[in-house]
Amino acid sequence: MGVRGRGREAVESWRRYRETQLSELAESNRLQREMVERRHLAPPPQTTLPGLAGTGSDRAAADATGASTTTGASTAGASTTTGASTAGASTTTGASQTGTSTTGTSAEAGGATTGEGTGRAPGAPGGPQPEEPIVERRREMMMVTSPFMFGFFGALGVLVAWWLAQNVSQLSSVITFVVIAIFLTLSLNPIVESLTHRGMNRSSGVFTVFVGLILVLGLFSWLVVPTIVSETSTLIERAPRYVEDLGNQEWVTRLDAEYDVSSRLETEFENRLQDTTFISTIFGGVLGAAGALAGGLIGAFTALVLTLYFLAALPTVKDAAYKIVPLSRRARVIGLAEEIMRRVGGYALGQVAVATINGTCSWIMMQLLGVPYAIVLAVLVGMLGLIPLVGATLGAVIVALVALSQGWVIALVVCIYYLVYQQFENYVIVPRIMARTVSVPGAVTVVAVLAGGTLMGVLGALVAIPVAAGMLLLYNEVVVPRQNRL
Repeated sequence: MGVRGRGREAVESWRRYRETQLSELAESNRLQREMVERRHLAPPPQTTLPGLAGTGSDRAAADATGASTTTGASTAGASTTTGASTAGASTTTGASQTGTSTTGTSAEAGGATTGEGTGRAPGAPGGPQPEEPIVERRREMMMVTSPFMFGFFGALGVLVAWWLAQNVSQLSSVITFVVIAIFLTLSLNPIVESLTHRGMNRSSGVFTVFVGLILVLGLFSWLVVPTIVSETSTLIERAPRYVEDLGNQEWVTRLDAEYDVSSRLETEFENRLQDTTFISTIFGGVLGAAGALAGGLIGAFTALVLTLYFLAALPTVKDAAYKIVPLSRRARVIGLAEEIMRRVGGYALGQVAVATINGTCSWIMMQLLGVPYAIVLAVLVGMLGLIPLVGATLGAVIVALVALSQGWVIALVVCIYYLVYQQFENYVIVPRIMARTVSVPGAVTVVAVLAGGTLMGVLGALVAIPVAAGMLLLYNEVVVPRQNRL
């Protein structure tokens, strides 16, 4: 037998297999239709109302069987069938139900049903329902049983998932701006709501808060930025002298005499200057820093604009989101969501307050001790104080290193100050400010900050604690009560 003969044999085998499957499907559909007909044509319970009497034949039929009288031949437990019956069509004649003699004819052809014996139109409640087209059932069977269709749709799903992953990675900067805007919105929303509770409408409250935020940022820039620029330029100009003064320290001189540190540093510096790759890397880093600064300014402006829009539309967005929840659970979901948003906003405002107190106290301390560049370092300490767990410690280390240029005594005093201040902040300031916002165990805080910092950097570390607080709220208010009811 040639290749052509074997191909015809394979086609015939597939055709026979398909016809067998379709015939089995038709038989299954027929049996299902018969079950549906039995369920819909079953007589309801007979009741006799006082004062009403039917005909003698009706009462006799009701007393005898309580069901309809069927004339003709009955097959397979179905209604009387007159005429020829095929795999897809049947005609039923004669049915008397509920004490009323009625002759019905039911014709089914290709899934269409016409009923007259029940007094109900096809598709009406309690009447024969329209049958699903057999063609659609065949298509469903072919999609389920065909390995080619299964593989095609599986591969299509993988491609769509890969495409979404690629686009999400490209939209990382946009997602970052949106997250920052949402965080700022939840932080400023308690102030807006306090203004609305005092009689101001929502739009006026949003405008007042946003103008106040712009004024605070402008005042901060006017007071701090010029000083930062001048002191930074002075630091750059005096950096060689500070290095020289550091080299003249007794402990540095002794360390250089023992390990020849200065000559090694000079040799390494000269080698780096002769390396063109290193120089191009430095220039590239400078250009990259300038680009990052410009991108940061654009991102900050974008986040502020998004914050304004989110703050104005927050009630509408919340109402639209709450309407998705089923009505039976809507009140519970609204309560949990409002509590989570309240905690996030309170945590953000509290963290800003704690960082501001830290920066202000650091500036006063550095002014008293004569530590140079007090304003720059105080702003840096305040910004680092926004980072949970490690921010305040990192700021203290930077200030201590700068104070080391004034002598080890000043550096020791700075270290003692920050050690005492950290205890005062942890046990006095933070409990008073954060008492009504978040309460997260220490281990959960550490894990949340590490996970957030790994996933989203500094931004992830900032939002990790309020997110963990929200998850703990859901655990205590939803998971635990549900498990207790089981």
